[in-house]
Formats: sequence, structure tokens, C-alpha cells
Amino acid sequence: MHGSAFQPLTVETLPERLVRVTAVAEHVGGTGSSWRVREVGDGNLNLVFIVEGDRGAVVVKQALPYVRLVGDSWPLPLKRSFFEYHALTRQEKRAPGQVPAIYHFDEQQALIVMEYLSPHIILRRALIQGRQLPRIAEDLGLFMARTLFRGSDLHMETRDRKADLALFAENVELCDITENLVFTDPYFSAPMNRHTPELGPVVAELRADRDLKVEAQKLKHLFAAKAETLVHGDLHTGSVMVTESDTRIIDPEFAFYGPMAFDVGMLLSNYWMAFFSQRGHEAEGSREDMRAYLVRVIEETWAIFREEFARLWRTERRGMLYHRSLYEDQGDALGAEQALNHVIHDIWTDMLGFAGIEIHRRILGLAHNADFESIEDTKLRASCEAAALRFGRHIAVNRKHISSLAELDRLAKSLDQGL
Repeated sequence: MHGSAFQPLTVETLPERLVRVTAVAEHVGGTGSSWRVREVGDGNLNLVFIVEGDRGAVVVKQALPYVRLVGDSWPLPLKRSFFEYHALTRQEKRAPGQVPAIYHFDEQQALIVMEYLSPHIILRRALIQGRQLPRIAEDLGLFMARTLFRGSDLHMETRDRKADLALFAENVELCDITENLVFTDPYFSAPMNRHTPELGPVVAELRADRDLKVEAQKLKHLFAAKAETLVHGDLHTGSVMVTESDTRIIDPEFAFYGPMAFDVGMLLSNYWMAFFSQRGHEAEGSREDMRAYLVRVIEETWAIFREEFARLWRTERRGMLYHRSLYEDQGDALGAEQALNHVIHDIWTDMLGFAGIEIHRRILGLAHNADFESIEDTKLRASCEAAALRFGRHIAVNRKHISSLAELDRLAKSLDQGL
């Protein structure tokens, strides 16, 4: 395949086209004619295949030259697979064992061959089913702290970080998707927006909310200008695969240098949306235990992120920011702790803002979450979504005055109960 013009794979053509790729043959075994190929991509952008053989299985992910959700009327560069590949290799170095192993990358064909994760399922699906995974708070808290800290000027050599910044700065088109679909389109009648019909009055209220729109654009400004670290860029519960004992992060094609708080806010917002969706999934009984579990996951994820970030600050802070020569080398460990507290506070504040805006775009924009979309009763769905929208508005607009997750837990429970 290497060196030939780009051609989208199909279930029928994949074996013939990949059988001579050594890494594929080694992991799958047998001949191409004996492979079992399934197309499983249910995302918005790409083709995804599972290829099984006598020896094992791999996942083959190929970018398309357009947004799959929309069609060829919305072109996208194939180079996004290049950014995904490079993000995965960096994440593996910074948080070993938390992303799939990469077996092969073909830049011209825009495809990545990677480890087949089994019996893993998508975290969002598990949460909709009411499963309480025991490791996700710890695993994702550690992943975010390690990748965000180790990809920043707190840790990296300045020359290496600036070279990496330049490389990922070319991921313009995927950043453009986020800049428009997340921060702008939900707040006016953009052509590709959609929402549950019964939400009409709440939508009108939010789109007339001057304070909210100003905050959304301030957060967009942060997203565009605060190039702190290499972020995943799309870290939601659909980008995590889980078992009871393992958590892996996938799909970092939106990776770019942005605010540390962006990944944290996006992930926690998806937990909050899962919380508000629970009333729509109670056909087989109360989900009160699941609500309590999600509250714990949010609290523990933030606590573990904060603790691991602080540990790395004390042990791996060797970049040009907050240099040790100003603090520890002068016997001023308390000064370093004061600086750490300021950095954590800034992440906390920005995280709340990004979380609120992400909730809005997943209910009012183009790409929605199955947490809500799988609720068939649209009146019930709209009730769940309205509570989430009001919560998102509160944390985005008031983020500088919110001091604890306990405060937000009380607010979420009150809104969920319609109080």
C-alpha cells in the first residue's frame, strides 16, 4: 500500500491491501483470504475495522477526506491521522500502558494499525448500561495529570516543546471544528445545530443570555491562545475503552497545544451529562446508586489528577516554568507550593468553564451524546437535558466563584430533582 494514491478501505479490499504489511500479518496470522473483517466505526469522522485471524486481531483506523457524519460536503485533510499517530506515541511515553499499542502507520493512506482491545467496551456505553467501573477515576486522573504535565514547559526541554508545538500547530482544521462547534454554534441558530423539540424555551433563553455568550467567547479565546501543553482535544467518555481492570484512551486526532484544563473539563462534563441522563434510563429500576457513583467518580478523578499533578510538580519540574532555582534551590519549598496552588487554581477555574460549554454543545450542537439521545421519550429526554443545560450555564458563568465539587454536587442534585 505504501506510496500509492489514497484509497478508502472496505471490508472486501482490506485483506488484499494489508496482507503484505508485516506488522498486520504478524499480529493477525494466516493469509488475507482467511481474515475476518468487520467495519465497526460509529464515530463522526473515520473508518474503523476489526481484523481477526488465526493468531489474533488488530484494529485498522483510516481517515476519510471528509467528515463522515456529514459527507463530502465537509472536506477534511487526511493528515489528521498523522496527528493522531504522533499524539498516541507521546501519550504512551508520558502515561505508559494507557493507550493502545501502535503496530503500523501509513501516512499516505491515512491509516493506523493498532492493538485490538478486548473485552473492552466504550465507557459511555458502560455508563448508559449502569455499570460502575472501579478504576476509571484513578486511571483517567493519572492519565490527564501525566500527559498534561509532561507535555508542558513545566517538564519538557524548551526546544523540544516548541518543536512539538510547531508540529501540532498544523492540526488547523480539527481545531476549527472545536472552535466553531463547541464555542460558537450552540449559541445561535447555526445550520447544523439540532436539539430535542421540547427544549425550545430553554434554548431561546440560553441564546439570549449575554453573560453566557461573553463567557463562551472568553473560553474560546483561552482555547485558541493558551498553548500550555499537548492536549488530547476530544477526551470524553466515547474516547475511553474499559474493563473492570483496565482503562485505555483512544482517538486523539484532535490533539493540539492548548489549555491544560480543556481535557479535564471535557471529561468531567461527560460524567455530569451521564449523571443528568440517569432519569431517562430507569425503566428497569432506580438509578440512585449510579448517580452516587458518578458523583464519586467526578470527585475522585479531580482529587487524583490534583494529587498526581502535585507529585510531578515536586519531582519532575525541570522545564523553564517555575524553575527550581527560584524556589527549592534557595531553600524555599513553600514558595514552590504557593506557585503550585496558583497553577492548580487556574486549571480548576478554566476546567469548570470548559465543562459548562461542552455540556451545551452536546445538547444544542451537531454532535450529541448517546447518554441523552438513547432516551426515546423526548419529553423525558428534554427534562434531563434542560437540567444539564442550566448546570452548564451556572458553572461556565460563575466558575470564578465556585470553590468546591461539593457545592456542585448539591446543585446537580437539586436541578436533577427539578427543585
